[in-house]
Amino acid sequence: METFGERLHAAVAERGPLCVGIDPHAALLSRWGLPDDVSGLERFARTVVEAVADRVAVLKPQSAFFERFGSRGVAVLESTIRQSKEAGALVLLDVKRGDIGSTMAAYADAYLNPASTLCSDAITVSPYLGVGSLAPAFESAAAHGGGVFVLALTSNPEGPAVQHAVGAGGRTVAQTVIDEISQVNAGARPLGSLGLVVGATIGETGHDLSAVNGPLLAPGLGAQGGTPDDLRAVFGESLHNVLPSYSREVLSAGPSIADLRAATERVLDGVRTALG
Repeated sequence: METFGERLHAAVAERGPLCVGIDPHAALLSRWGLPDDVSGLERFARTVVEAVADRVAVLKPQSAFFERFGSRGVAVLESTIRQSKEAGALVLLDVKRGDIGSTMAAYADAYLNPASTLCSDAITVSPYLGVGSLAPAFESAAAHGGGVFVLALTSNPEGPAVQHAVGAGGRTVAQTVIDEISQVNAGARPLGSLGLVVGATIGETGHDLSAVNGPLLAPGLGAQGGTPDDLRAVFGESLHNVLPSYSREVLSAGPSIADLRAATERVLDGVRTALG
């Protein structure tokens, strides 16, 4: 069984270092001329998958924008995950779950167990009940060849108050998360299956990412203000493990499939140049 790290490394080598979000929020549905209901959701998601799932390494559906329509929205999410995989894209489900014990194990079963209709290649999680609380997700990922991306240094203005707080040992909360994920990934080749989420707009933070040996998801590019050139300042010597993530910069080009593909190629060219 291939690990997620192996599959991601191969997908990036084949298709380029790009993750495209599927974020069908109300404003985008309106921009596309779609109703803010399940029919609009389904048409939006299907169009994005048709346009780019066969040409990008990773697609990242934001679960909340599907969940807000209840069970019918979740059914669309299940279909989106399936169709994306069939087109050859890896699916990173953006759910940001984080809990303890049996609850975290249930989340892991929902999103990382192949028996589930929501099973994705990887998920995002929150470590703020302690990185150890995420063990069920890490264990499920290892058992099924999945991946987990842990929030570390996010670009929201409220983040630094928690993430840059210094503990008794002199490390920040974020550096503690970084170091614990680095330990799990140690020795993995060509890439570990546990990644971190590090915002593209945070600038130089003084945190050491050099030992992570796993993928570094970089949201915040495009409409959120980040540029490919910002990646060098944020990631430095870890640039080779960065997976840039775009959402609105690509999605706002819809609903034309040709325009969505053109926008995808444009941002992919930009990140390829920036990452060397």
